[in-house]
Amino acid sequence: MLEPSDVIDLFFNHLKIQEFKAGEVIFKAADKGDKMFALMKGEVELWLNNKVVETIHEHDVFGEGALVQLDHSRVTTAIAKTDCQIAELNKERFLFLLQETPLFALEIVRSLSSRLRKVKQKSSI
Repeated sequence: MLEPSDVIDLFFNHLKIQEFKAGEVIFKAADKGDKMFALMKGEVELWLNNKVVETIHEHDVFGEGALVQLDHSRVTTAIAKTDCQIAELNKERFLFLLQETPLFALEIVRSLSSRLRKVKQKSSI
């Protein structure tokens, strides 16, 4: 099965790719989110309350939560752990992919579910 970033690459290979150096902030908690990201190369850490709650690896997506929340706010701060190449997907393209590509929608749900499980496991330790 295709990874979410592979679907993005397949359907929108002309997406803007941004490069971030290790230590650069991609977005901050409480920022308004109007796009999600697909990590094409590198690693990104998601921080909450001065702790790393997850490390995002190549071919995964992040930032999609802000697109589905009513207030569109970010919960975590995303910081490049290594030098990264990141594709941006705006809300309109995100909604198009959800509607037209059920496998993409399923992978987004899986990504969110996995992230929630990891946070729950860490909070119960």
